[in-house]
Amino acid sequence: MPLEIGQFNNLQVVKIADHGVYVDGGEEGTILLPNRYVPDGLDLDDWVKVFLYFDSDDLLIATTETPKALVGSVELLKVIDANRVGAFLDWGLPKDLLVPFSEQHHLMKEGESYMVYVFHDHETDRILASSKLNKYFEEEPEDLVEKQAVDLQISDKTELGYKALIDNQYLGLIFHGDAFRPLAIGERLTGYVKTIREDGKIDLIISQHSSQGDNSLEDQILAHLKASGGESNLTDKSNPDLIYSQFKVSKKKYKNALGALYKRKLVVITRDKITLISAKKTSSIWG
Repeated sequence: MPLEIGQFNNLQVVKIADHGVYVDGGEEGTILLPNRYVPDGLDLDDWVKVFLYFDSDDLLIATTETPKALVGSVELLKVIDANRVGAFLDWGLPKDLLVPFSEQHHLMKEGESYMVYVFHDHETDRILASSKLNKYFEEEPEDLVEKQAVDLQISDKTELGYKALIDNQYLGLIFHGDAFRPLAIGERLTGYVKTIREDGKIDLIISQHSSQGDNSLEDQILAHLKASGGESNLTDKSNPDLIYSQFKVSKKKYKNALGALYKRKLVVITRDKITLISAKKTSSIWG
């Protein structure tokens, strides 16, 4: 089996030296695992799980430490130096991870953190990173359908909303109105495909209830009021997190649904609570 550079490999010890042990790298020859990473009791012919990367001399080296990112992954990493070569990221290993200028979506600044894709550049035989996620991930899906549950990773914030990586495969957008709270760059959460546009791009939501329409939300609010004795302290002034905890929707959608119920004369809204006007008036809701 060929080596996977930038990944963990299970390799056999073939030589023991004063400065470490050497593992069998197949066509790559023997690879050093320095003493500081050698597990206690490791002996000749034993197998050991190691991460492979290039050291400061661009030589393939092994470690038993776990880096903050693997080749093929997208992670939020911090810039610890930015110079004429590019930006260098802390990925938890002695040699920092380079983002060349050609792979920077915006000019990176020291001290800032960015979402980057880690890859093995076979032309230079180096492990590099890129903040140009649209260069490596498609925006037009081949196998997604509306209302499908997906794993999301927030990659950027724009004027329209939040860009997100979908199932580590596609890029999509969560509009601000479909996010009940501020989302953190790098945050992982479950979401849903809201719609796939005519141009093939993906709109996302973070609440399945949002995809079922406001009428359904109105029914949920009425059911909640009925179960709570006709009153609730979740008003249009409530904390967005409390609203999401109960109804899994944004504060904006909740306010719109409350407004619709008020216009239908089904609820009274005050600063501190909402009150169901009459169970009789809502009987048609439950049949």
